[in-house]
Amino acid sequence: MGEHIITGGGVVRLTIDTATDTYEQAIASVQAAYGLRPDIPAAWPDAPAADPRPGPQDLADDDLVDGWTDQLVFQLIASLVPGARAVLRRITELGGTASYEDVQHHFADHPTLPIPPSKIGGTLTSVKAVQRRTGPDGAGPLLQRDERARRYQIDDGLVAGLQRAFALADVRPDLLRSAPVAAKAP
Repeated sequence: MGEHIITGGGVVRLTIDTATDTYEQAIASVQAAYGLRPDIPAAWPDAPAADPRPGPQDLADDDLVDGWTDQLVFQLIASLVPGARAVLRRITELGGTASYEDVQHHFADHPTLPIPPSKIGGTLTSVKAVQRRTGPDGAGPLLQRDERARRYQIDDGLVAGLQRAFALADVRPDLLRSAPVAAKAP
């Protein structure tokens, strides 16, 4: 079970063992650490079994659009570098359409993942590269760019799949690529 320690000055240190703690226990620990819930139950009678934890195999394999499935969409976001994943998530949160300026402004002073406006386009080039490896053959781009309108667009049929994939990513961050992969030595 996770431990929580509240020290002077409001600093909170929280440890959750993702291999053994359930999602509900983790949430209860966070709530208790911030004084929102005084008791942390040792066991939750209605908690789902810790094993097997949800994974991409639990997502649907039905065609969403153009050969994309929930599983393929998750595979794509899991393979993206964190910055590209964050930008794709932001566009998804905005309903699948966002202006270049909206995205640039959101990430310019982002507290945990700042991306300079001049780097957003380069950050998103990995979406296209990852799609070539993980996406369905012959599918159009998952993330479309309209240079004249200065807008990013995701097909409406894929937005719901991305939302489900990001929900799984929130539960299983261990399945996500966390940093750029170093180039292989020749």
